[in-house]
Amino acid sequence: MGTEQPRATTRARFRSDRTASFTESVIREMSRIAARHKAVNLAQGFPDFPAPDVLKAAAIEAIIGDINQYAITWGSKPFRDAIADKYRRHYALELDPESEITVCCGSTEGMMAALLAVTNPGDEVVIFEPYYENYGPDTLLCGASRRFVSLHPPDWSFDPDELRSAFTPRTKAIIINTPNNPTGKVFTRGELALIAELCQEFNALAITDEIYEHIVYDGIEHVPLLTFPGMRDRTILVNSLSKTYSVTGWRVGWVLASPDLTDTIRKVHDFLTVGAAAPLQQAGAVALSLPDSYYAHLAQDYQERRDLLSPVLENAGLKPFRANGAYYVMTDISQFGYLDDVEFVRDLVEKVGVAGVPGSSFFANPRQGANYVRFCFCKRQETIEHARERLSRIGELMRSPAAVSSKG
Repeated sequence: MGTEQPRATTRARFRSDRTASFTESVIREMSRIAARHKAVNLAQGFPDFPAPDVLKAAAIEAIIGDINQYAITWGSKPFRDAIADKYRRHYALELDPESEITVCCGSTEGMMAALLAVTNPGDEVVIFEPYYENYGPDTLLCGASRRFVSLHPPDWSFDPDELRSAFTPRTKAIIINTPNNPTGKVFTRGELALIAELCQEFNALAITDEIYEHIVYDGIEHVPLLTFPGMRDRTILVNSLSKTYSVTGWRVGWVLASPDLTDTIRKVHDFLTVGAAAPLQQAGAVALSLPDSYYAHLAQDYQERRDLLSPVLENAGLKPFRANGAYYVMTDISQFGYLDDVEFVRDLVEKVGVAGVPGSSFFANPRQGANYVRFCFCKRQETIEHARERLSRIGELMRSPAAVSSKG
């Protein structure tokens, strides 16, 4: 008989090296913790209000109409045609649905499929920091090295010289998320022009996550990098139905790229997930045909929610940074005197009953995010009012161990 190995040794043997440094998603974890403590969930970015009735009706009709089997692997033709029509209408972009559009299971898979399709172990990927937490594991799963460029508060601008120094002969791609999660930054035309210039100079790709494209405020414009001179064949655009149409659970997204890149992305996508849900693609075609007034109302509604939540956070002592896009507010918690953001967020959930996301989850070095917490405002006004009532007591309910100690 063989000798039984200790359980810890067995676990280590069967775990891949590429996942050894992973933790679970902090954002999704915070939703579970919020539910456990019956806290107001301002952590995970999903609406707590209904999706548009026309989309739900279209999905039901597709299911009843028996559109329930596999669609074409890279997307049903009606949905790909609708995607092409949308980009023509909004950005004057001409895309071939047959060779430049891949439908995926959400933008999360779209980003993973794109990175797996274009990177090799040892390639470098430039990432702006703070960054959406998935980008870290995505690059590590590909065996790529990460080079970070800081976004600096209060406006989350970057140093052009720092960006240039991040590019090397090994740079394969740069990831740009605009409008940005977690900061609410919308990259300007000038910033995008510099990125386009560096991509061409260093023969690198740009992978753009544009899932919040229609959620912009105060007259600010979102501009796809794909539309810039010289970027048509070196930009991979990732998007989804999730945020614009309030259907985060549908998991239907797409990737736009030149035919040669699309060919490789489709192969990866095929073996990752085969295809996105067929009836929801049918409903997605209806979503993408909504009139321009839908997008105007969407931005206005979210701007009102931003303007409702920001003073609530400020009055509670959580210094908010102004969001120009997306539906998140980053806050500075330094005045509370906590040792770190994780400790603060835990007390905020357990003592106050409001959930946010610790800022450290958006940084490679957690200490850089120790004074930040992110909150989302894709919620009903009643939800935000409920959060206001609870946060009004934050001063009496939350005193950090450091603050308590200093007072003896």
